[in-house]
Amino acid sequence: MQRWRGLEDIPQDWGRSVVTIGSYDGVHRGHQLIIGRAVERARELGLPAVVVTFDPHPSEVVRPGSHPPLLAPHHRRAELMADLGVDAVLILPFTTEFSKLSPAEFVAKVLVDKLHARVVVEGPNFRFGHKAAGDVAFLAEQGGTFDFGVEVVDLYVSGAAGGGQPFSSTLTRRLVAEGDVAGAREILGRPHRVEGVVVRGAQRGRELGFPTANVETLPHTAIPADGVYAGWLHVNDEAMPAAISVGTNPQFDGTERTVEAYAIDRVGLDLYGLHVAVDFLAFVRGMAKFESLDELVEAIANDVKRSRELVEEYQA
Repeated sequence: MQRWRGLEDIPQDWGRSVVTIGSYDGVHRGHQLIIGRAVERARELGLPAVVVTFDPHPSEVVRPGSHPPLLAPHHRRAELMADLGVDAVLILPFTTEFSKLSPAEFVAKVLVDKLHARVVVEGPNFRFGHKAAGDVAFLAEQGGTFDFGVEVVDLYVSGAAGGGQPFSSTLTRRLVAEGDVAGAREILGRPHRVEGVVVRGAQRGRELGFPTANVETLPHTAIPADGVYAGWLHVNDEAMPAAISVGTNPQFDGTERTVEAYAIDRVGLDLYGLHVAVDFLAFVRGMAKFESLDELVEAIANDVKRSRELVEEYQA
């Protein structure tokens, strides 16, 4: 899959394509319907499928300080889109200048002049251009002028997560923030993932017999509520069952919020400096301060036992 950053990265000889545009944070099951339909149309027409997305999140430019927690960094979104059959991802730097493009200018500059769109596939509430003035009706009008079709896909899948609300990135972020990683998993179609580099911490886990990877997460990452979770630690394409702790380490009066993962039944791992990923499968318990270190060690042992069981149940 090709990855372009900015319009200037698009090959000069790029032909016609099927395009879909959006932030697509998380590439959840609703997003998968739209992207999947774009890929399907592309295959039918013998054309490449292109996803257009933005960095940073448009809200950060339009309303500074309002950057939402991210469910997936751009490289992860690209991986997920590639799995869906996307041929190219275009990341447009979302600047103040770019935000002032009118809907008509956006269509001309991006869809017509550079991507030579044959079909554009979007959800019903798609908005674009300065002050989000453009909608799918305007897009269809422009398609009549510039010879591209517009197809609208209803992405409002819903399930038990969030009380049956339609699947959305906003709902997923809320569930993650509440620690409902099982609900988030239902919407995403996979466990919520946090990535970062393993850094040296206080090494108390090692002293207690449960050495953890202290993950310095990427900026704006959506991190689950404080507590203990079952999941996986991904290192160099290997997925290791893990007990995961999120919080400030109240047992030792900590103040810095961390994500730490203990790879179950693994010994002698040296992960410092490595980029790793942590998948959150299920909530185990809330964060607590114990009366003694012995009680803490006993609780951790129980966390590990429960985490092992949950991972095995999920994989069964």
